[in-house]
Amino acid sequence: MGIEMVLDMAVSVHPDRLAVGRRDSGMTYQQLNDAASRGAGVLTEHGAAHLVFVGVNGPVLPVLTFAAARAGIPIAPLNYRLATDQLRDLIGQLERPMIVADPAYRDTLDGAADTVLTSAQFLELAGSAGHTVAGVAPDDATAVVLFTSGTTSAPKGVLLRHQHLLSYLLNTVEFGSAAEQDATLVSTPPYHIAGMGAVLSNIYAGRRMVYLPDFTPQGWLDVVRGEGIIGAMVVPTMLARIVEHLNGAPGDAPTLASLAYGGARMPQPVLERALEAFPDTGFVNAYGLTETSSTIAVLGPDDHREALADPSIRGRLSSVGRIVPGMQAQIRDEDGTVLADGETGLLWVRGAQVSGEYMGKGSALDAEGWFPTRDQARIEDGYLYIGGRADDTIIRGGENIAPAEIEDVLVHHDDVREVAVIGVPDDEWGERICAVIVPNAADHVGPEEIRTWCRERLRGSRTPDEVVFVDELPRTATGKLVRRDLVARVAG
Repeated sequence: MGIEMVLDMAVSVHPDRLAVGRRDSGMTYQQLNDAASRGAGVLTEHGAAHLVFVGVNGPVLPVLTFAAARAGIPIAPLNYRLATDQLRDLIGQLERPMIVADPAYRDTLDGAADTVLTSAQFLELAGSAGHTVAGVAPDDATAVVLFTSGTTSAPKGVLLRHQHLLSYLLNTVEFGSAAEQDATLVSTPPYHIAGMGAVLSNIYAGRRMVYLPDFTPQGWLDVVRGEGIIGAMVVPTMLARIVEHLNGAPGDAPTLASLAYGGARMPQPVLERALEAFPDTGFVNAYGLTETSSTIAVLGPDDHREALADPSIRGRLSSVGRIVPGMQAQIRDEDGTVLADGETGLLWVRGAQVSGEYMGKGSALDAEGWFPTRDQARIEDGYLYIGGRADDTIIRGGENIAPAEIEDVLVHHDDVREVAVIGVPDDEWGERICAVIVPNAADHVGPEEIRTWCRERLRGSRTPDEVVFVDELPRTATGKLVRRDLVARVAG
């Protein structure tokens, strides 16, 4: 049995409850169920082996997700922000694709597959489909293909099988736990694991999903207040913009019981300001990877409030919390030796929700089922701290330096809005440390003042060799820093 059982169970319990959309125009579970079955019929009639979606997050995504599952084929949501030739290249890696795209992308993808439809055209075809399909997918079949963001290398297609997604769901979400009036706001893109995870976890819980395809801070606040949103997930850049927009004013979101964030490192000052702006909201830091079918560690609401109130454990706000049930974690050195509590090394994880499998490349799991995340990390008092990607390590004079160690200090400077620390080539040291800063205002301190401030708080070898001020940092839509672009810009 595959992820189609999530909708099967939900529609059997509350067919008339709203599943997707606004209060006055939403789709019920029965309507979603019918549309998915008819959509599966369309996919079967066209002989599709993959369903490609290129578009913003919206009500069509749950329909496509369960239509593909019932047709027994994977869905592959692609990053609509990619250039046309990049999109075509990714589509070309998929067998017999059918493409469903937003109108803005439909024409540019003409000819990339035998069938290219807009979302409206797909739903219209589904409405007149000659037959419906309500199949049961084998649990070892591929349910979703997600391409990695490509921040450190070319995008790779991660194969998430039904068993991986169901394992995550069954270990972390309680079936039918949502009340009828509960609604969640989804603003993460469909090509991100959080976007796909939102479909499954909210349908399984019986919670209405409201979509915000084009994020603005005021637009986000308006939907939270107007739709009585009780839960939402944002990436750090979104939360930073919300906090900046509020400018010290209260969030004024009385129904917002839970606010989750993840996808990239959260600057601690931004988090502290957000906790103050939404004092009655439970904050959740969710850490995971595409290859692990979403969340593998959680810093919960109590952890956030206790750390904010107690300076002696304030540092926990920079952790990603504790490993979730069903998952195991180890910190290893480069030679594979398991390190002791508190030591920094490479994070390896194991569990039934872990895929670690790439299209055309096989599995990255070791003989005992452990997956190398390539994240630098340490586990201290049961809390997991992520220090950045192993590929981001700066090697200066033979010493390994984690950018996060310096970034976590610099982000507390009053003149620093955002910061990224990178290594740039150097004839003497191999690499030199460069701090790239987005200042809070046009009138800010100079590079030497930043270096002096840093030297007072870090070892001399961690003091940036140079400081560069920029207007913005290159990031993906989910807030991940694209370091290779930044290195190329600074080195150039």
